[in-house]
Amino acid sequence: VALGQIGNFLAYTAVPTVLVTPLGALGVPFGSILASYLLKEKLNILGKLGCLLSCAGSVVLIIHSPKSESVTTQAELEEKLTNPVFVGYLCIVLLMLLLLIFWIAPAHGPTNIMVYISICSLLGSFTVPSTKGIGLAAQDIFHNNPSSQRALYLCLVLLAVLGCSIIIQFRYINKALECFDSSVFGAIYYVVFTTLVLLASAILFREWSNVGVVDFLGMACGFTTVSIGIVLIQVFKEFNFNIGDLNKPNMKTD
Repeated sequence: VALGQIGNFLAYTAVPTVLVTPLGALGVPFGSILASYLLKEKLNILGKLGCLLSCAGSVVLIIHSPKSESVTTQAELEEKLTNPVFVGYLCIVLLMLLLLIFWIAPAHGPTNIMVYISICSLLGSFTVPSTKGIGLAAQDIFHNNPSSQRALYLCLVLLAVLGCSIIIQFRYINKALECFDSSVFGAIYYVVFTTLVLLASAILFREWSNVGVVDFLGMACGFTTVSIGIVLIQVFKEFNFNIGDLNKPNMKTD
């Protein structure tokens, strides 16, 4: 797990977020395949189809993803963080989190799965950009130049934001798993989390600015395909159906 998180961190610093975040779903089909062989867990025909769709959608995402980073230096990152559009988006997200955490979650959280998913997904819009920002700021911390001190402060602020958002996410993920089925939660959470992270990254890093219409539609189709695959793997994993059932003759009773 630790190696996986280190790999995610390195990926966010080197590759556009719009590509890394959706591809995080590949852990689900790979985990399901390994579990079927190593732990002898049953993977039905819908699960196998979901694995195939997830891999196919990931290939489409890779083909149509942005080929270059839009933000590569600390100075560009600071400029993006102070952009009025991103600041406005940040205020809206914070307001929604306050409403969800202090008013809606206590009353409707245990009965409505979207409440906890919304909280965790909105916090994810801080987690991923913070991770990417830490990687960019860390590049200048150990350089002997006037911006190294600013880079250190920026890195510490982003670390604090990242730590707080992860802690709160863990709390509400645990609450959700106590009240709802983990498979349904995982599938819906992936779709909502990825969508909001891509929205936040698009506003902050402007990664979609160099993406044409064809590539945009290709990435939308790839993300949709991956999402359908995750739903098939997670939600229908207990569905008792295999390809052999199609060959059984229909039995008619009088």
